[in-house]
Amino acid sequence: MLKKSFFLVLFVIIAIVTYYSYQKSKDQNHQLENSNVEISSQTEYKHPAQKRLNSSTPKSKEEDTFSAGGLNWLTVEQAGALKNIDNKKFLIDVYTDWCGYCKVMDRVTFTDKAVKEYLEANFHLVKLNAEQKEPITFRGKKYEWIDMGRGGVNKFAKEIMNNRMSYPTLVYFDPHFNKLKSSPGYKKPDQLLAELRLLE
Repeated sequence: MLKKSFFLVLFVIIAIVTYYSYQKSKDQNHQLENSNVEISSQTEYKHPAQKRLNSSTPKSKEEDTFSAGGLNWLTVEQAGALKNIDNKKFLIDVYTDWCGYCKVMDRVTFTDKAVKEYLEANFHLVKLNAEQKEPITFRGKKYEWIDMGRGGVNKFAKEIMNNRMSYPTLVYFDPHFNKLKSSPGYKKPDQLLAELRLLE
């Protein structure tokens, strides 16, 4: 009988120790998970165009657009008035606010190191919101917004895209703003580099 009691007490002690060890291990794992969440939120990926990491002043959508990929983008008006002393070609990235692949190109393609280096060396970069409601004045001609499609369209976008409204579209021009080609659709970094090199 004494032997039975001894084993019963021993079993209860082992069960209690095991239970408390399990609880302690569970609590440590929980703390570790919480610290990992804190670390990952501190090291969360930031888009290279975000020059302020901890600023309390939010950037406007326009500021983000014109620094997409960490590149310096011009407006159409700025590009038209530019004295192209370095004789670079022009690339106009035609986008809309609702275009998902436009945002992916900003985040993935235009942040690629090789793409950025090639673009900066060979092109003046221009961003154009195809649905921009403000008139665009380009080389003495005024282009208005018209109501058509999903969100309307600016006539300048319509003209340079030959009425084929597809986003994103990259439109290439020579240094004198003669159109070379338009290229609709999302491009991965290697695809864009191959396309750019064909324009040499």
